[in-house]
Amino acid sequence: MPRPTITINRLDAERLQRLINNANKEDYLTAEALELELERCDLVEPEEIPGDVVSMNSKVVFTDLNRNKEMTRTLVYPHALSGSEDGLSVLAPIGAALLGLRVGDIIDWPLQNGVQFNLRIDAIIWQPEAAKQYYK
Repeated sequence: MPRPTITINRLDAERLQRLINNANKEDYLTAEALELELERCDLVEPEEIPGDVVSMNSKVVFTDLNRNKEMTRTLVYPHALSGSEDGLSVLAPIGAALLGLRVGDIIDWPLQNGVQFNLRIDAIIWQPEAAKQYYK
């Protein structure tokens, strides 16, 4: 299945590139996959992100189609995990898969154990750009 087009805002892309550049060995494979995602994304200004796109710090409802299990998580940077009750790191394989997708998108994403994870974006409960929080 081809990967859906993704949209990422410029500020998130800059922060993510720094994160990728400083990734440790444990996060290397996900960081490498995330870098490939950045290379193929539609890059826009934060104010131009559509409200149905998963950006950093978005609270997202998605379904693990392998297990038919719905989950709600907030996509965060690794350093913010301790301050987030439902946080999912963008350096976790599932977190990297969510970034830039739109509501309704389905993506296959490899996990580190070689299993293909299949997920669908069902809703965005909260998105910083929609709330005019651009974190400049």
